[in-house]
Amino acid sequence: MKLDRILPFARILLEKAVSPGDIAIDATCGNGHDTAFLAQLVGENGKVFGFDIQKAAIDNTFSRLKERGLEQQVELVHAGHEQLKQHIPSKFYGRITGAVFNLGYLPGGDKSIVTKPDTTISAVEQLLEILAPEGIIVLVIYHGHEQGAVERDLLLSYVRSLDQQIAHVLKYQFINQINNPPFIIAIEKR
Repeated sequence: MKLDRILPFARILLEKAVSPGDIAIDATCGNGHDTAFLAQLVGENGKVFGFDIQKAAIDNTFSRLKERGLEQQVELVHAGHEQLKQHIPSKFYGRITGAVFNLGYLPGGDKSIVTKPDTTISAVEQLLEILAPEGIIVLVIYHGHEQGAVERDLLLSYVRSLDQQIAHVLKYQFINQINNPPFIIAIEKR
């Protein structure tokens, strides 16, 4: 297949935005795949802030980072992503070049604990304030469950309303696949 699948495309977008020495955010650590990827992108002189409300996700992420020797450039925060600005020092405002969200539930975890549209929108709003110009927010939207469909609809409404003078918004989606495949919303700050 020549078209990039969803997760590889999310990484392509992050690679365009995040360079060695940069600051990046994983707003939903999950099992740590994106946190480790961002830690590799920022390198030893950069910093990644990883957020998750579930202790299991923080533990899984720390283990993955430690296995790869990447824990030094990552600060894991056991809190919801709606608390971003409370946990990121102001000296990093304007220097954050990339952020990623994998919305839904923790793979292999409790499926009753899901991301919520109000906290996700709050986190995106905060990021738009503190993101560097041309910084990119990647939202991978898993909407194949009841709460996922609600979050999808509210997020789409929100991002469609963003002023084009503030941000460019992209939707990347395969439209002929069954079973509600995930899709990407990418927001680039102007």
